[in-house]
Amino acid sequence: DMGPRADLPAAVTLNSMGFNITRSVGPAIGGVIVAAAGAAAAFAVNTLSYLALIYALLRWRPAAPVSTLPREALGSAIFAGLRYVSMSPNLEKVLVRGLLFGIGASSILALLPVVALDLVAGGPLTYGFMLGAFGIGAIGGAVLNARLRQVLSSEMIVRLSFAGFALSAVIAALSPSAVLTSAGLLVSGACWVSALSLFNTIVQLSTPRWVVGRALSLYQTVTFGGIAGGSWLWGIAADRYGVADALLMSSVVMLLGIAIGLRFSMPAFASLNLDPLNRFIEPALSLDITPRSGPIVIQVDYEIADEDLAEFMELMGERRRIRIRDGARNWALMRDLENPSLWTETYHTPTWVEYIRHNQRRTQADAENTDRLRALHRGEGPLHVHRMIERQAIPPDNDVFHKAPIDLHH
Repeated sequence: DMGPRADLPAAVTLNSMGFNITRSVGPAIGGVIVAAAGAAAAFAVNTLSYLALIYALLRWRPAAPVSTLPREALGSAIFAGLRYVSMSPNLEKVLVRGLLFGIGASSILALLPVVALDLVAGGPLTYGFMLGAFGIGAIGGAVLNARLRQVLSSEMIVRLSFAGFALSAVIAALSPSAVLTSAGLLVSGACWVSALSLFNTIVQLSTPRWVVGRALSLYQTVTFGGIAGGSWLWGIAADRYGVADALLMSSVVMLLGIAIGLRFSMPAFASLNLDPLNRFIEPALSLDITPRSGPIVIQVDYEIADEDLAEFMELMGERRRIRIRDGARNWALMRDLENPSLWTETYHTPTWVEYIRHNQRRTQADAENTDRLRALHRGEGPLHVHRMIERQAIPPDNDVFHKAPIDLHH
């Protein structure tokens, strides 16, 4: 919300770099304060540090989007986010790779204290030195990120990030030297920022504004859930088999993350035009209904020539994904038995306001599918859209519910 989409990759990288600077510098500052004035003073300074953030948020005046529709209910909003992600192949790829990266990469940060103690025979100073190396590597990765995106594909950056972490884990497992282990941590720090900032950016560039917060929350839940679960997993492995073996096991998981790329290759690092399409005009209705009236049934008629059937079916496959992703239910495509050139697309929405919301979610990137389908239509005039409200026919009282009782003895 704070900058144009063109600056998003750089902004995400800068944000990641800031986190990793504080990851390295923060503990050092805290240690100095504790040594000079005690733990209570460290917590007091930490409390005061939030004042700057609160001040910045109070001064921020984001542009509030104008909407004539009522706010979504919490449950339906969460379901809409889950549905959108599940019907978006690019987002599914990010979730799969993010989960694997979180599980594998968590081993180094989770086991670093015992690496410093047991594998290189160091102490708190050694641990701080190695953690600082990881942070410096992260800063270096952030600085190089823009250049990497210019010369490498998204998939190649992710593969190198997995490979770099695998190499760092192997070095940490086999090295008796804090210096050599720290050199490996420089690599893993750079890979950490490169991969996570890339995942974050792809999620945002692949998602329209109405659902981007929900998509990001799902991505972060999966990725950082992988980090949490992986930390627990590698702790158990280190307890049973030793720290070195646990790190080597995690390197195998990272190599698996590379192999998964053969099936779930990352999408090209390009920004789709996900601005609202704004073509939909709410129709004037002859029937008096409320926003909550429903269910609403929509039918769209297409007249398609035989020579266009292959292209039509391909476009309809994409159309189905778009419809369901944006909130349609019970989508179906039907062909008239008496007039085979007539095809009818049908779907439901729970209420009239959900039908309006469904159409307002269409993006500029979806326009190509709509335009190509309209071009294939051979009928006279534009596509014919039927908008109907579903009603149940209930029999009269004396027809079903009040028939003469059945004599069960005969």
